Amino acid sequence: MSAAPHATESARINLRTSPEAKALIERAAALMGTTVSSFMLQNAYEAARRVVVDNDTIMLPQRDFEAFIAACESPAEPTQALRDLMARR
Repeated sequence: MSAAPHATESARINLRTSPEAKALIERAAALMGTTVSSFMLQNAYEAARRVVVDNDTIMLPQRDFEAFIAACESPAEPTQALRDLMARR
């Protein structure tokens, strides 16, 4: 698991949790040999990174990818409706 980047400045995140969740997080941090703050930051950072990557990445089957590339390389001529729409700008 890669660590979250270290910055010269820091920002605070506060949260509330149940005593059971706090105890479990403290135990996990101890088992990993790290502080609760470091454990939470590293795991939250990795989870956030995965969510962002999953939402910023488009996966296409090879056939669809090739059709997309072909359309980008040889775009269709604009229709009259598109020309009219762009003329409104």
